[in-house]
This record gives sequence, structure tokens and C-alpha cells, in this order.
Amino acid sequence: MQIQDKIRALQNKMQEKKMDYYMIPTADYHASEYVSDFFQVRKFFSGFTGSNGTLLVWKEGAGLWTDGRYFIQAEKELAGSGITLFKMLTEGTPTIKEFLEKEMKEGQVLGFDGRVISAKQGEELERVLQKKNCSMECAYDLAESIWLDRPAMPCEKVFTLPEDIVGKTVTEKLSEVRESIQKEGAEAFFLSKLDDIMWLFNIRGKDVECNPVALSYAFITLEEAFLFLQQEALTDEVETYLKSYNVTVKGYSEIGAFLSQLATGKVILADPSYVCLTHMKSMEKSSRVLRKKNPTEGLKAIKNQTELEQMRRFFLLDSIVVTKFIYWLKSNIGKKEITEVSAAEYLDNLRAQIPGFLELSFPTIAGFGANAAMMHYEATPENHAVLEKKGMLLVDSGGQYLGATTDVTRTIVLGELTEEERRNYTLTAMGMLAMTNAIFLEGCTGRNLDILARGPLWKLGIDYLCGTGHGVGYILNVHEGPHGIRWKYNPAVEEAVLKPGMVVTNEPGVYLEGKHGIRIENVLEVRKSVHNEYGQFLSFQTLTWVPLDPAAMDLRVMSEESRNQYQEYQRQVYEKVSPYLSQEERLWLYKECARIE
Repeated sequence: MQIQDKIRALQNKMQEKKMDYYMIPTADYHASEYVSDFFQVRKFFSGFTGSNGTLLVWKEGAGLWTDGRYFIQAEKELAGSGITLFKMLTEGTPTIKEFLEKEMKEGQVLGFDGRVISAKQGEELERVLQKKNCSMECAYDLAESIWLDRPAMPCEKVFTLPEDIVGKTVTEKLSEVRESIQKEGAEAFFLSKLDDIMWLFNIRGKDVECNPVALSYAFITLEEAFLFLQQEALTDEVETYLKSYNVTVKGYSEIGAFLSQLATGKVILADPSYVCLTHMKSMEKSSRVLRKKNPTEGLKAIKNQTELEQMRRFFLLDSIVVTKFIYWLKSNIGKKEITEVSAAEYLDNLRAQIPGFLELSFPTIAGFGANAAMMHYEATPENHAVLEKKGMLLVDSGGQYLGATTDVTRTIVLGELTEEERRNYTLTAMGMLAMTNAIFLEGCTGRNLDILARGPLWKLGIDYLCGTGHGVGYILNVHEGPHGIRWKYNPAVEEAVLKPGMVVTNEPGVYLEGKHGIRIENVLEVRKSVHNEYGQFLSFQTLTWVPLDPAAMDLRVMSEESRNQYQEYQRQVYEKVSPYLSQEERLWLYKECARIE
């Protein structure tokens, strides 16, 4: 079935259900960033494979909204489909709400599956529709009768984490959550965010590729804890474990009935950014809902000492593997055929040999030359480039271990570079190093710091259409909130203060369509620094120890401060990584990390 045929089938089904517009986000029932195959409805109807995007279909056409990471990719994948690309956050591009407000006529109906739309988004749409005297219908998943070979709902076995690597027991975490519930004046807390649930109960799953989570819900009162899981995902060991912490396990599909039968007048804490519209409306029939951020998100983001110690250890092991990969690549380029796919596979295999390896934290991105300009480019066996002894290869990769989730990007020189490539690599490295060496007062958010990474690029009128950094989970999602590093103010998003124990990526870049893509990414740990009459200062401790590429550094571009920062980082890389290398690898790394004059 071609994309145009799928859109027509959807339009026919919309007409049958008396819907004028139908919206399909990239989402599961938990507002997750990455979703399993069962929930890839937007991909099925549009052909767009990026991780973020929303499809809107109407009688005369269809549009897809996505962010700057995917503009180039989306243009290619939507070509010939008849679907219009709307480039989010670019001048002249309406948001979906603005589009609907302009285009919908009085009395028309917007449809969507209320289980895959957050309460926050659904209520914002409802306000827009009321202005137009329009309505919404959120009871139908129209894909059910069209996507006939739809994959099954994922259901893998849940497993518990060893007590010695979590740092806090379920009892301790529940106690912290209950304190938060009471502070907010609530009696209970409904939690639907998968990584928060996994953190709270010290369990993990395999229901989403690269994200060790299980489809689940949690309902916490001041005395009880309920966990909703698919029965087939449970093992005797997990049931016994949860019972030991007085956790009552119920079926995943029971959540709807459970919420609809809550005691009248109960005050429930729920995060409208993650709780779906269907469940929010169900709770509101009998209860009073306090719309607040999940307290678990902030608690989870501050890693305890056990978690930090494990992360430091595994980030070093991961860095050693990436360093070995760079040596292998540079030693073999031009001597045998290496493709984007085979390079990624080689790195994936190296990573899998680390004791404690579980899976990748996301599919490895390996983009050669112009392909790297697509931020989330994915080479396939059917569509990939053969590496040549020229230009650069961008490799973004990471692993899930029993002790860490890693994320690292290096842009590796394979041969002769243009002046523009060297300049842009150097500016990117300067921004990354400036962020690494930041010292800032407690109370700062990532927005206060973003200019450090972008500054060298902005001076030349260059920017990258994404954030500079995101939080990283602990044996969990590679993207974790609530903190991050980005420059743009968004009044709809509550900015999170950076606190000791948080970890965040540092990944400036340059992406020139048709030319090249450059990204350098390390992960940083927030630590306390000097405390004086001005308050508590904070700084970053690097977790990633992979060399920068001296072949791409242009001394004419670098300030003296940047040179010193570069020399110090390379010195530490050699000191930490070299003891784990072969003699040949060590000699190569010594040259890579040597002082530049």
C-alpha cells in the first residue's frame, strides 16, 4: 500500500466517523519520546521515519510537522507522498494549533486517539477549537481497521536491578515521592511516565528498543503503591520482589477501570504533559486533579553517589571502546572497503564486549560527508555510503549497561579536509571545551550557559537547529528531563535549574546541507565548586574521555584559552585511556594527544 493509498483510506475512515481533521503524533500511551513498533502509526501513514513528528490529515490533503533535526531527512522521505512538510520553529511556519485555528470552519471536528495525546496538548487544542465553535472526538484509533499487519503490543519480561547498583531502595524512593505528594496537598499520585516508573521501582524492561522500560502505570497513595504491568511480562522473581516492598501488582489493561472507580473527591497529583487526555478526563469525573510536574522526574535526574560511581566507571569503559574504534577506522580507511553500515557494526560489536552491556542506547548513527548534515541520519544496508579517504565521518553512539547509559559523538577525519571543514570543526570543539570548563552560580539553568557552546559559531553567523544538551538517564532513556541546555526561551516549558548530581550532554555542531555535518558530544556531571560570599558555584566534571581529532584543529581560529583547554582535555584522555590500549593503539593515541604548537 502506497502512502497516497494509506492517506486516502484514512480520509475515508474520517468521513465515516464524521471527522474533518485527524491528528497522529509520534507517541504511545505514556508520552514517551521513542515508541515501539505498535505505536508507529505516524510512520505507517506518512513514511517519515524520524523520532519526532506529527501528521495532520484533512479532506484535501495532509501535513507533517517536525523539528530542525529532521528537515533534510523529512524532505527526502516525504517526496512524492503529497504530504506538506511544516518546519517547526522556523519563520513563517504555523504551529498545528495556529494551522487549525486558521483553517477549521465552524462546526468541524478534529479527531485523534485520546490515549496518545497528552492532557496538556489535548486541553490546548480544546481551547483553540472552542474559539472556532468546533469540537474534538478522541475515542478512536483509526489505524486499527487500516493497518492490518500492525505489530503486536510489545511485552517483554521485566527484570530487577541489583541492589548494590541502585543506591536507594524502593522504600526510600516511595518515601521521597510521598513527601512530595503531601507537600502539594494531594492524597495520591498517578504516574504514567515509563522511565520514572522504572526508576521508582528499581526495575527495567525491554518494551521499547534501546530504552529499558516496560509498559506500565503506577498509582501511589500515602499508604499504598499500585503497579500496572502486563501479566506476561512478570516473572515469579519480580512478583516476589515487588511484594517484598508492599507493591500491589495489577494488569496493565486494568488502569482505565481503576481510574474510573476512584473515590469521589480524592485529590490526585498528575502531570498533564505525560498523562494522556483519556485518563485525565476519567480521573476528573470523580476526583480533583492537581496539575503538577512529576516529582519523580526531578528526583531521578539527581543521581546518587552509587549511580555516579557506576557511571564514571562505565563511561570510561565506553570511551576506551570508542577510542579503539577511531584507531581501527583511521588504520584501515583506504585499505579495505568500509561503509557507514559496517563502521557502525564494528563499533556496536566492540561495545557489546564490555561486561555489563545490555543493548545500545540508540541505533548508532554513522554519516559520511554530506550525510552527516542530517542530524539523525540512519544508514541502512539498502541505502548507505562507502567511506573514502577524504572528509569526515560523524559517529553518534551509546550503550546501555548495568551501571550506565552512555551517549558520545565524534566527527573523525578520514582524509583531506577543506578549509571550511577545519574551521567549522575547530569552532565546534571550542564551544564544547568552553562549556566543559564553565563555572556558574547555583540557580542557573541550561539557557544561562548555552551561549558558551554557540558563541564561537554565532560570531560567524552559524547556528545549529537543536539544543546543546539533554539529561541522560541511569540504565534508562538516553534523553532525560527535566534539565537541558538550549538558548531559546519557551514560555510553555518550565526551565529546570542545574543541580549537583545531574548529568547532561554537551554537543554543539555544524550542519551544512549538501556539504558536511560536525558534532562533538561529551557527557558532563554537575558538581559543586567554590562557595563564598556570592553563593554556591557549580562546575562540570567530564565523564567522556575520547580524543578530539588534531587533524581538524585550525590553530589560526583558536584563542589561547581554547588551546589550553584543548591541551588539557587531550592530556587527560591519554592519561585515563592509554593504560587499556595495545602498544600500537597507545602510540597512536600519544600522537593524537600531543601538544599542538
